[in-house]
Amino acid sequence: MPSYLHFGEDDFLRCRFAVSPLWETQDAVRTLKRPDRHGYHAPWLRRMRTAAAGLDLTPLWLLMPRRGHSPDWLGPPPLGPAATFEEEIAAVRRADPVAAREDTARSLACTPGAFDSPYARAWMADPVRMVAELADAVEEVWRVLIEPDWPRLRALLEADVAFHSRRLAEVGLGGLLPELHGRLGWRESTLTMESRGDYERHLNGQGLVLMPSVFVWPDVISGFDPPWQPTLVYPARGIAGLWTNPADRAPQALVRLMGRGRAAVLTALAEPATTTALAHRLGLAPSSVSSHLTTLRDAGLLTARRYGHQVLYERTPLGMALASGG
Repeated sequence: MPSYLHFGEDDFLRCRFAVSPLWETQDAVRTLKRPDRHGYHAPWLRRMRTAAAGLDLTPLWLLMPRRGHSPDWLGPPPLGPAATFEEEIAAVRRADPVAAREDTARSLACTPGAFDSPYARAWMADPVRMVAELADAVEEVWRVLIEPDWPRLRALLEADVAFHSRRLAEVGLGGLLPELHGRLGWRESTLTMESRGDYERHLNGQGLVLMPSVFVWPDVISGFDPPWQPTLVYPARGIAGLWTNPADRAPQALVRLMGRGRAAVLTALAEPATTTALAHRLGLAPSSVSSHLTTLRDAGLLTARRYGHQVLYERTPLGMALASGG
């Protein structure tokens, strides 16, 4: 059954991309519970098994029905294109307890027997405490499971935004949206999505947030009821290679040509990345990576593109040819 998002003239001017560490934290918790999402994340799941076992995820899982509503207040659309986790979790902690209680009750109603849980009874009785406890639970997941890998995750998400921003300039919004996922279509200023539920919304000038996600695969999600800005969450490009380690060494011909450090940096840029992400991936000091990136860019092998407070580096066609040995 399709869902519909209807665009008016003003909505085309208010569409934006965003990246959300809070969303990735929430969806990582969902992924742990759903085997159908494990395919691309098996290395991460194996590495995090012990850490995840030390967390009490039951309260969060209770609010993540396989079909139905998850509380918008606990994972709202991102505040801006480059919001930090600290900014996002602070907004969660400021949630109105009365509205959060109603939103939570709607989610609990999607799971038979959920209201009988001791967690649910406590939440309904004391929503102020509920907001604090659930925010604490999400923050603990962030610190344990996501923050150590956030430079790598953020680089992939920002690379996706850079790619699709270019596609938006090339094909327009109506051409871009169906490219984001096979279940999306566009006709007569209306975004359609094949889904299990029945959802229809006129954007009424709010526009649409387009948000790539690592952990949402293989799904695409459209939602957030008023007053939240409508948001479309889709799988980011490149997640198939996200958890693979870079090659142990660059091709020897490339090493002889430009030196081991610069060759390693050029080889590692199979996808656009930031200085911090490359340093994390290669085990090098950020200052060294920055120096190599500057040299490679000056030589015409890389381009640099600013996204928020970050700069993404990407290989030029010449850089691609050298890295591949072409």
